[in-house]
Amino acid sequence: MSKQGVMMLGIGDLGASKTPGETVKTMALGSCLAVICLDPAQRCVGMVHVALPDSSVNSSRRRDRPGYFADTGIPALLEEMTRLGCGADRRKWLVKLVGGANVADASNTFNIGKRNAMAIKKILWAVGLVPKAEDIGENFSRTVEVAVATGRVTVTSPGRGEWNL
Repeated sequence: MSKQGVMMLGIGDLGASKTPGETVKTMALGSCLAVICLDPAQRCVGMVHVALPDSSVNSSRRRDRPGYFADTGIPALLEEMTRLGCGADRRKWLVKLVGGANVADASNTFNIGKRNAMAIKKILWAVGLVPKAEDIGENFSRTVEVAVATGRVTVTSPGRGEWNL
């Protein structure tokens, strides 16, 4: 969904843009992770808001919203970026990860944030992509926004301010 130059992504959404004045943004990343791919040569930004590591837990959601899961969301994001004309040599892409916090599981029973991060890194490595930067873990929620024109990744968190990644 694009509104006033912002492509807003909810949980399980993915999108990519080459529109210079646009930003790609997702909010309230707790245990969810945003996977951000930037193709500097094509000035293309893509992002997926991953909620769970493995799509085998829900086949209908896997079909209807592939971005919800790491194992289906990352391939779908790469496909979307390729559709926009991003370079075939993905080794030149920049990948950044944001989120994966432990905000609702004080006893670490489920470790969804850590499991998401591990699954995402494994999938990225399998397709030849390695995260260049990450802001993951801890115990606080994050919002992340990427400017298409510059590739600048800005992270914000209530009570913690704003920083670049």
